[in-house]
Amino acid sequence: MGSWEKALLLSQFALEKKAYDLVLIEVREVSSIADYFIICSGRSDRQVQSIARGLDENLGNMGISPLSIEGLTRGQWVLMDYSDVIVHVFYQPVREFYDLEELWAHAPRVELPEPYSTLVNQFRITTESLS
Repeated sequence: MGSWEKALLLSQFALEKKAYDLVLIEVREVSSIADYFIICSGRSDRQVQSIARGLDENLGNMGISPLSIEGLTRGQWVLMDYSDVIVHVFYQPVREFYDLEELWAHAPRVELPEPYSTLVNQFRITTESLS
């Protein structure tokens, strides 16, 4: 499976668990770490854990296992390394603190095809909803 197909599948499975503010960043031209980063959020540590477990389970059912998973027990920032695609699942306040999107601002963001882009727009955390 290619990195683009893997990134799409991981995005799909994250959105099925209602991952918020999902962003897909293409890093292949600016880093040797991976081809894509997926950054998304959960509204609680339990939702962060649920998103990460869902990704692991769904890809595991397809015979794809991550090289490593870090941070799952705390549920604040789960890092999942699928070699060419790295997934960051954050508890929203932790995501704001580390601001990976700003750190990787020089890398292009990838517009997801339908129906994923509609789901991304539906699952947005706004400032008003956090108050």
